[in-house]
Amino acid sequence: METVGMIIFIIFGIYVFIKFALSIRIVPAQEVYLVERLGKFHKALGSGFHSLIPFLDRITYKLTLKEEAIDVPVQVCITGDNVQIQVDGVIYMKVEDPYRAAYNVSNYRYALIQLAQTAMRAALGHLELDKTFEERETLNAKIVKIVDDAAEPWGINILRYEIQNITPPKSILQSMEKQMTAERDKRATIARSEGEKTSRINKSEGMKQELINKSEGEKQKTVNQAEGEASEIKALAIATATGLKKIAEAVGQPGGAEAMRLSLIQEYLRQMEGLAKSSTRVVLPLNMADLKETLGGLGLKSKQE
Repeated sequence: METVGMIIFIIFGIYVFIKFALSIRIVPAQEVYLVERLGKFHKALGSGFHSLIPFLDRITYKLTLKEEAIDVPVQVCITGDNVQIQVDGVIYMKVEDPYRAAYNVSNYRYALIQLAQTAMRAALGHLELDKTFEERETLNAKIVKIVDDAAEPWGINILRYEIQNITPPKSILQSMEKQMTAERDKRATIARSEGEKTSRINKSEGMKQELINKSEGEKQKTVNQAEGEASEIKALAIATATGLKKIAEAVGQPGGAEAMRLSLIQEYLRQMEGLAKSSTRVVLPLNMADLKETLGGLGLKSKQE
């Protein structure tokens, strides 16, 4: 009996030693240990060295204060135009209140995943398939707000949510590829037609400008010719007037009338020589035999008179 009692005492001593050894805890940085005393929450242990009361204190939860990334598994969602798509994502969160994260929800990671999936199904149900690819940022922001509001009683701060993949059925993918090909062909045709239109416009504008330049050139040429002819007529008129003036002055001088008379007779005879050809028939209203009468018809008198 003494041997059995000794063995029991040794075992009990070892147990007590282990309990005292386990009552000394070192908490790593960015972690929190929650301690219960006699089944009731007692305190939260931050990073550093801590000692507990054996048999009374017990560490029930170990939580990290670091930012965590939780994978949201693939789920099937139905869009607003009744297309089934598969969606998955990642939610980024951080524990702000360890007590509420431990005691207000049984498993906050599982609860956050369920919330994110529910919010994603609800958000995609209001969008058509084409919009789901364009509205990723809007969907992410909407899911963050919904999950963050729901997780506030749990002491969880939702930092962001990212949709990883949106996978439509293969038949829808083929239809989308055909649609994109048709859209690219349409844009190419429009671009080509716009180029041809611009080319024609530029060509017509060039021809128009060329015709305008030609007409302006012709106009300027005509103006220059007219100005030249006007200048020539003006110069000729001035010269004629000057000549007549000088002739009038010369006639007024002594012997000027006789010189004028002689000049007219010479010019008259010169003109008659031009008519006196064998192949030319001329009817003259003058009596060429009587020079005196001819000069009288010209308004001039012979020297004898």
